[in-house]
Amino acid sequence: MSNQQTRHALDRIEQRIDQLLEQVDRLERENRSLMERQQTLVHERAGLVQRNEEARTRVEAMIERLKSLENAG
Repeated sequence: MSNQQTRHALDRIEQRIDQLLEQVDRLERENRSLMERQQTLVHERAGLVQRNEEARTRVEAMIERLKSLENAG
C-alpha cells in the first residue's frame, strides 16, 4: 500500500470516527432528554395516583353516608 493509499485509508477512518463521535454525542443528549422526560412522567404519575386515591376515598365516604341515610330513613 502506497503512502497516498495509506493516507486515504486513515482519512476515511478519521471521518468515520468523527461521525461516530457525533452520533455518540447525539445519543447521549437524546438519552439525557428521555431520562428527564421519564422522571417528569414518573412524578406526574405519582401525583395522579395520589389524586385518584383521594378521589376514591371521597367516593367511598359518600357511599357510606348515603348508606347510612338510607338505613336511617
